[in-house]
Amino acid sequence: MTDKDFNASWEDFWALVQDVWTNGLYGVDVGQIVIATGIFLIFLLFRNLFTRLVLNRVSKWAAKTRNTLDDSVIEAVEAPVRFVPVVLGLFFATAYLELDPDSSNVASNLNKSLIAFVIFWSLYRAAGPVGELLQRADKYLTVSMIQWLSKAIRAAFAIIGGATILEIWGIQVGPLIAGLGLFGVAVALGAQDLFKNLIAGLFVIGERRFHPGDWVLVKGIVEGTVEHIGFRTTTIRRFDKAPVYVPNTKLSDHAVTNFSRMTFRRIKWVIGLEYGSTSAQLSQVRDSIERYILESPDFVQPDETATFVRIDQFSGSSIDILLYAFTRTTDWLQWLAIKEKLLLEIKKIVEDAGTGFAFPSRSLYIEAMPGEFEAAPTDQLQVAAQSQGTKA
Repeated sequence: MTDKDFNASWEDFWALVQDVWTNGLYGVDVGQIVIATGIFLIFLLFRNLFTRLVLNRVSKWAAKTRNTLDDSVIEAVEAPVRFVPVVLGLFFATAYLELDPDSSNVASNLNKSLIAFVIFWSLYRAAGPVGELLQRADKYLTVSMIQWLSKAIRAAFAIIGGATILEIWGIQVGPLIAGLGLFGVAVALGAQDLFKNLIAGLFVIGERRFHPGDWVLVKGIVEGTVEHIGFRTTTIRRFDKAPVYVPNTKLSDHAVTNFSRMTFRRIKWVIGLEYGSTSAQLSQVRDSIERYILESPDFVQPDETATFVRIDQFSGSSIDILLYAFTRTTDWLQWLAIKEKLLLEIKKIVEDAGTGFAFPSRSLYIEAMPGEFEAAPTDQLQVAAQSQGTKA
């Protein structure tokens, strides 16, 4: 190969290099691609610095306010703010490139989508702290309502954000929803229980039957403490610490006893005294028990609710005194302690009165003609006397 041929080949090769460099990817100069990539990387490198500067400035402004809501919102939107340099880097990188109309339209839609994504992501994250603001309306809304509203707001932002991004790319949401109508009907028919539980959950929350932390009894289903009221099920933890996930329809269709809403806690006892007790002893026991209840701060007084101690009836083995009273506390452990004190006091009162507590007994009377009693088999008499509490 001569020098002339070599120079011609080199010029051809260099022309190819220039052509590739100029046309590059989709007609974009490789140099522009390299510079655009550098621009994007620069924004990534300064990502942490940008986030720190923005958040620190905004945090200083928020610190001057009295409420803590703005601080919570700033903390919640930290992740979307960290994504802003990525969006800026991609925008300036694509703006630098000399794109053809089709590629330019794709880049524009991509930038719009990322901007919409950051906006609705920020709103979605900020909905959590805003839900805390709703807790100030606890006079009108229950805790479960506030939780549901917070979740509904987040879901709304997610759905609107998704619809916005689809519209940017030219996908019409309205016809898409209409096209999914038949599919939705089929799903609805197969998910009837899901929608029943959802509606039942709304009724449970709307009627304020119970709140998380309440002690409830659903007869034949579960008894325990409510932990969480969900869209489909409510979590109730039994007293053995096992969680029970109850469908909301069960709570809506069955009677629910909410023990946490007791105003007072009842003690109803029948105290049986021996038949050998005199009327004076009975009156002394009754008056002493009544005096103890009326003087104790643990018990509710008769002017607030029914409270009495009365000699009630002659039962089969005892003369019964009916005690009916309410404790001021509804806490189970404190209630047990008050009952224990009352029981010990009643025991002392009965002993001081000189009488005793009756127990189930049976009296057996045997009548026999003269001469017949001696002829009766002794083993029959022994069998008749074996019963506990039998008096022959």
